Amino acid sequence: MNDDAFWALIDELSRRTGDRDERLEWLREELLRRPAAESVEFQVWLERATERADTRAVWAAANLIEGGHCTEDGFHYFTLWLVGQGRKAYESVLADPDALADLPGIRALVGRHEDEWDDDEWPEWEELDYVAQDAWDELTGQEGDDGEEFLDAVEEAEDAAEAAGEWEEGERPRASRPEGSAMPRLTALFPVGASRS
Repeated sequence: MNDDAFWALIDELSRRTGDRDERLEWLREELLRRPAAESVEFQVWLERATERADTRAVWAAANLIEGGHCTEDGFHYFTLWLVGQGRKAYESVLADPDALADLPGIRALVGRHEDEWDDDEWPEWEELDYVAQDAWDELTGQEGDDGEEFLDAVEEAEDAAEAAGEWEEGERPRASRPEGSAMPRLTALFPVGASRS
């Protein structure tokens, strides 16, 4: 699986109807149709994408949206959600985190307190991080091993990609704005300190 094949799956996932569980089931079924190695490769690309989104500027945007309550784990789940929005949305947000203001999933939260958000509305998608392992476990009969074999396979694939020069640990995208700069559109939608009742 290469970058384009990974994003083709993600883009199809982002277009599918149904709730998140139904969409993840579609992705799992897609991975089950492929060799087990592609589940490992999918996870490598997913981790690469979330690591690229792990910047102070994107975290500041997520924290603003979540009313100042974005935890470290919550931010990781936010980056998974961002990947799940598809390549175009992902790349636009990496270039300018204020572009989150254009995403329908974010706009649907405006004016509502976080306590009123349904689980499927939260801009966090922890379960996306497990779908490749679920498929791999089923394909290889490794179910019940706490994921150790899968994690070892992912680590080996990451090491091989780094050794081949395909991926450098800690690589970050170049943002069109310096990290920590103002996000006027998001701030207008989610004013700091404003009541969201």
